[in-house]
Amino acid sequence: GKKLGYTFNNRNFHNVSLGQGQEVVAEQALDVAAKEGHWVILQNIHLVAKWLGSLEKKLEQHAESSHLDFRVFMSAEPAPSPDSHIIPQGILENSIKITNEAPTGMQANLHKALDNFTQDTLEMCTRENEFKSILFALCYFHAVVAERRKFGPQGWNRPYPFSSGDLTISVNVLYNYLEASSKVPYDDLRYLFGEIMYGGHITDDWDRRLCKTYLEEFIKPEMMEGEVLLAPGFPLPGNMDYNGYHQYIDDALPPESPYLYGLHPNAEIGFLTQTSEKLFRVMLEMQPQDTSMGEGGMVTREEMVKALLEEMLEKLMDDFNMTELMAKVEERTPYVVVAFQECERMNILTTEIKRSLKELDLALKGELTMTSDMENLQNALFLDAVPESWIKKSYPSTASLGTWFADLLTRIKELEVWTGDFSLPSTVWLAGFFNPQSFLTAIMQSTARKNEWPLDKMTLQCDVTKKNREDFASPPREGAYVHGLFMEGARWDVQ
Repeated sequence: GKKLGYTFNNRNFHNVSLGQGQEVVAEQALDVAAKEGHWVILQNIHLVAKWLGSLEKKLEQHAESSHLDFRVFMSAEPAPSPDSHIIPQGILENSIKITNEAPTGMQANLHKALDNFTQDTLEMCTRENEFKSILFALCYFHAVVAERRKFGPQGWNRPYPFSSGDLTISVNVLYNYLEASSKVPYDDLRYLFGEIMYGGHITDDWDRRLCKTYLEEFIKPEMMEGEVLLAPGFPLPGNMDYNGYHQYIDDALPPESPYLYGLHPNAEIGFLTQTSEKLFRVMLEMQPQDTSMGEGGMVTREEMVKALLEEMLEKLMDDFNMTELMAKVEERTPYVVVAFQECERMNILTTEIKRSLKELDLALKGELTMTSDMENLQNALFLDAVPESWIKKSYPSTASLGTWFADLLTRIKELEVWTGDFSLPSTVWLAGFFNPQSFLTAIMQSTARKNEWPLDKMTLQCDVTKKNREDFASPPREGAYVHGLFMEGARWDVQ
């Protein structure tokens, strides 16, 4: 604190962690500090949303006649979505903002993992060689699991909240085990790290297997002979001091690439595409959205949205008439039930689309007041994004609006063909369902009924044919032909 011309002691420094009932404490601290020229730290202000208005007023009052040394620091968690931005604009505009970004790339992550420890940590174990080697391997493992999230589903099937706590507690476990046993219990350690410390977050069997495989590669008896490569061209370092390890990372770690995670270079394509799309979308959203006529009679934003909206309303078919469809069916087979469910889900989605578009149309004509929902819809249409209210009732998709809408019309057509006479299509577009899983279950149910087999003993088997969808004129005797699946991160061996 000396550099700032300010001496620290507990009397002139107030640290308030906000939560229930702490608002009063914070207000008293602010009043004293403003008068005496103290510093106040308010932690986690996002937890007291209702009090932030009063905080803003209080800061305004103190801004005028307070001591020159008076300072207020605030911390808050990042908001997960734009709707959760609760910090008043006045506070934000008057403050200097600092954000703490998570490190990106293997090098930054590895340095950050190692930063959780000190030279003292490295010296605390009597079996120094083994302890240091496994600790470094754990740091590398931690950096890999954290950074693999950027590869989306090719990294992990679900995003997990791995944190530095997992790493530090693993190192504590490692210390206790090495002190207590005469030889290094590699299997036990891998089990504890992979099934409990890190595995405790993991809910998917394939992800668990992946985590286990990494640990089998990084933590094994060969590490003591200097034979373990953490990545191509990056051997596990020998016995060094704390600064030596940091230096080793800078000197020896190959440049950032999917190879460092044991992945093929193509794994990066999706991640890089997504990053650039996000960047361009943000730039597009920040453009001035002027509605006046430009030079040369440019189409205005309203006109563009109106044309798109009319085209969409024109192309959308009528809802499926569920009463009529149900009357057509003599026997409700598992397949028919799936068709009904899909039609109902599609009706819910198209009803929402039509409702919101008609509302926006009336608002643009001036017959309704423009609400924030309508404005969001208008922005989405203008920026070629799928509106939020549609996504909530839709199937998972990463497409932009134009592609998404064309895809929606194709899905409706497929359902119309199927519900025409309810005979199973010769080949089913599995990816075109809201719930593809329900169709797979229906295959098992109908086969079980036909052969009088117990359903809970059934499993699915899949064979890939060498034909295209056009080559099939009728469905198979048992099961179903499906198309529309594709592979990512692997390829099919035609042989």
